[in-house]
Amino acid sequence: MEEEKVNQMPRIGDMAPDFKANTTHGPIQFSEFIKDNWVILFSHPADFTPVCTTEMSGFALRSDEFDALNTKLIGLSIDSIHSHIAWVNNVKKNTGVLFNFPIIADIDMKVSKIYGMLQPNESETAAVRAVFFIDPVGKIRLMMYYPLNVGRNMDEIMRSLIALQTSDKHGVAMPLNWQPGEKVIVPPPKTVAEMEEREKSDYEMVDFYLAKKDL
Repeated sequence: MEEEKVNQMPRIGDMAPDFKANTTHGPIQFSEFIKDNWVILFSHPADFTPVCTTEMSGFALRSDEFDALNTKLIGLSIDSIHSHIAWVNNVKKNTGVLFNFPIIADIDMKVSKIYGMLQPNESETAAVRAVFFIDPVGKIRLMMYYPLNVGRNMDEIMRSLIALQTSDKHGVAMPLNWQPGEKVIVPPPKTVAEMEEREKSDYEMVDFYLAKKDL
């Protein structure tokens, strides 16, 4: 039963599994790290690899944008803390980019297992490129999984984060290809009275169940 629990993939709406870990910024208790912040937890297959270097640099270069959205970044791979520090130093020397967020040293694969980052048909020894969006109460709100050979899209990660925060703040949904600043979808009416009221509104009406508005 314990092995089954360890290997179970987390789901949207689950509370993010808690753990203790050593990172490039020192030891953390994940539940404390999350507290009152959005968090993006992301894994990469290995230090000193080309695609991972571009991805980690992408997060670092946009760290001010994540800060402005009250969002902490935290990376992970199945490497030692010494490997992480050496890689951070190497990238900074070669490109001037500092990975200024903590990177978890998951050498025992503990965190990778509880977050479903190890997928045997892809690799049994390297974490896939997983991204978890976790809200300030510790709930997993969105997940992305990429294979080892395909880098993530940083614009989509940022768009998804803004969409989640906008939806929470305004109680709305986002249509296909939504970008910040565009119209959002108003939840459909739940009563006949609400339907009739909607017909009098200034919403952009496709039909009574599909209406858009500006924020």
